[in-house]
Amino acid sequence: MSVKYIPVQWNRNKWIYDFVMLAGVVAFLWLFLFVSPELLSHEFPINPQVHNARAFGACAFVMLTVILCIGPLARIDRRFLPLLYNRRHFGVMTTFVAITHAGYILNWYFAFSSSDKYEALLFANTSFFQLAGFPFEVFGIFALICLLVLAATSHDFWMKFLTPPVWKRIHASIYFAYVAVVAHVSLGILQDQQNHVFTVIFIGGAAAVAGLHAYAALMDRRAGDEIGVDADGWIDVCDASDIRNGFAKIKVLPNDERVAVFNQEGKLNAISNACAHQNGPLGEGQVVFCLVTCPWHGFQYDVTNGRSPAPFTEMIPTYNLRLEGGTVQVHRDANPPGTYVEPVPIPGWQPAEEAAT
Repeated sequence: MSVKYIPVQWNRNKWIYDFVMLAGVVAFLWLFLFVSPELLSHEFPINPQVHNARAFGACAFVMLTVILCIGPLARIDRRFLPLLYNRRHFGVMTTFVAITHAGYILNWYFAFSSSDKYEALLFANTSFFQLAGFPFEVFGIFALICLLVLAATSHDFWMKFLTPPVWKRIHASIYFAYVAVVAHVSLGILQDQQNHVFTVIFIGGAAAVAGLHAYAALMDRRAGDEIGVDADGWIDVCDASDIRNGFAKIKVLPNDERVAVFNQEGKLNAISNACAHQNGPLGEGQVVFCLVTCPWHGFQYDVTNGRSPAPFTEMIPTYNLRLEGGTVQVHRDANPPGTYVEPVPIPGWQPAEEAAT
């Protein structure tokens, strides 16, 4: 990250993605401010500054809701994958919208305080032991801090520097941020509303996030099938004929890890289903010349050894396989990342077009 740093991997799709996202933000704010100014009706009239603040706050909530819906939607239906590729751009834009919301709040609600506006924000309301009048600002501050950390570490440089597992754990805090935003809105704006249109939008958004994640988790669990492990640690995956050429079957192991068993021209190999980049589902990719491409961001791995082609250095674990009476079995213990495993040939295998003739 020196002065010579040049952004990489920018392409037409990313420019279109960002343009559509920015256009959506502008459209939402315009509708909120000018087309439907009564969307939020309050007990007392509010001035333009407060209305602007709430417009940006509502926009940030909707954007965060969309971000958290993209992941499970991509798991449920592959047609949503294009939305996942540049989701980090969406997160950075959400952070800027949230900062604008916070700026309006600070420079209106607390700008006329006799004390410093930052002190007033933190200490003007200390009713922590009652629900009515609870200082909901603390939830907004927490959510904003989370978004700032995620935006600051969104570049792949930080993923490489922190290592993918640590980076992934940090970015999982987006869920804590969302819960904080829900609490911030519930204890704040919804208690001062007469028109409940936004209430319906708010409840619907939160329910969509929870429902989609639950449904995607249920689909993953069903895809794992019943786990049977013999005394030596071998687990049935499927019949060898069930794995299409160039594709994989995914198996959930007893430790909740997922293994992807690929058929490459009648030869079987098993690797971890989790891409080293962002834990993308490798088993949903296709093998070409022994390389499987992650459907999320295009990272590639050799299915025989779990290594990315040079000059890349990413590695994932491999698994030992065997065939027992036509049934593919995988050993529950993973090999160290980058370990070569001899492919297991499928007896009598023929390409589909030859078998049809």
